[in-house]
Amino acid sequence: MQQETKQKLTVAAVLGAMGPGLLAALSGNDAGGIATYSSAGASYGYGTLWMLPVMALLLIVVQETAARCGCVTGKGFASLIREKYGVRKSAFAMMALLIANTAVTISEFAGIASGLALFGVPKTVSVPLVALLVWMLTMSGSFRRIEKILLLVSCVFVTYIVAAFLAGPNWGEVAVATVTPHIASDPRYVSLLVATIGTTIAPWMIFLAQNNVVDKNIREDGIVLQRIDTATGSIIACAIAWFIIVTTGAVLHPAGIEVADAADAALALEPIAGEFSTILFASGLVAASFLAACVLPGVTSSAICEAFGWERGADRNWEEAPIYRGLITAIIVASALLVIMPGVDLFQIMMSAQVINGVLLPILLVFLVFIAQDKHIMGKYRNGRVWNVLTWGTIILITVLTAVMFGLQAMGY
Repeated sequence: MQQETKQKLTVAAVLGAMGPGLLAALSGNDAGGIATYSSAGASYGYGTLWMLPVMALLLIVVQETAARCGCVTGKGFASLIREKYGVRKSAFAMMALLIANTAVTISEFAGIASGLALFGVPKTVSVPLVALLVWMLTMSGSFRRIEKILLLVSCVFVTYIVAAFLAGPNWGEVAVATVTPHIASDPRYVSLLVATIGTTIAPWMIFLAQNNVVDKNIREDGIVLQRIDTATGSIIACAIAWFIIVTTGAVLHPAGIEVADAADAALALEPIAGEFSTILFASGLVAASFLAACVLPGVTSSAICEAFGWERGADRNWEEAPIYRGLITAIIVASALLVIMPGVDLFQIMMSAQVINGVLLPILLVFLVFIAQDKHIMGKYRNGRVWNVLTWGTIILITVLTAVMFGLQAMGY
């Protein structure tokens, strides 16, 4: 433990380490996440706010474990899976990750199309232009530059905080609802709770958290700073979700307005909370979708290349890493084309991604916990007893909730 504390916890050191955990957590607040939180607030008011502190804890457990594994081993999650479990299991995990992440990337471009449509920009214009911008950014050749730009984009999430205050909620009721668990017998409520957890912790976030640490060359002496980064990122991400629920819970729920997606929520706010609230909400949707669209193709390609030993990394050019850059390009192009094609059932694509993520996440978490508690891999930084209990508790909870989600879907809820 002495080695952990050698690096002084100065303000400059903490700020210098910020990025990987913050970016990984904020990327989870994408189009699907905003739609889920908006629906929760519109349908049940403040009734789901108590889940946010629980989600923050679960997210901290997962993100810290992944980042610590990256610091100690200097390897990404996909590489550790291959080394410990072999090529076959690694290939199966990578195939599922590719399918799920491509489907989620499609939903991000759909979110961009919906958000910019509120400003009068048709999807045939917005999607190709944004796709080109995403591709140019991911091909820029500098991981640190990409990270700085994406962290700057994430500042737009402040719009949801402003929107919450414009909504004028009863802050006393909000505070009570945040610390008081509320369970309803309505199957839709249970399904929404499951979706809320599922949209906060996604399989690709594990790869992103660990790979970002590796790409920044952070090692064992930076573990304490990475814990601060992952905890801060998780809390901020869940706080943003909290403000979204507060906004729609204060404005849409009393009016009896239910929403199906984030764009519906933005439009519904205008006649009640004013045009400025709609602009803020729509701007946040576009920025969130753009952030995730920039992150997902790179995470997917990086994990696959790492699993099979191919060159990867934003700093590698086309000659050095043709498969890495080719996969990113293919995911972006395919996702953008599907969104602008007429007659494509985007909802079914997003639902399929949710199913795959629901199955894949517990499996990947089991891989993660076995790696994190392996003395030969992690040495003195392996999981302690308390962290093992928290990690296995997270796995069990997510597995049970995923089973509940599938059951509710089978019953038509």
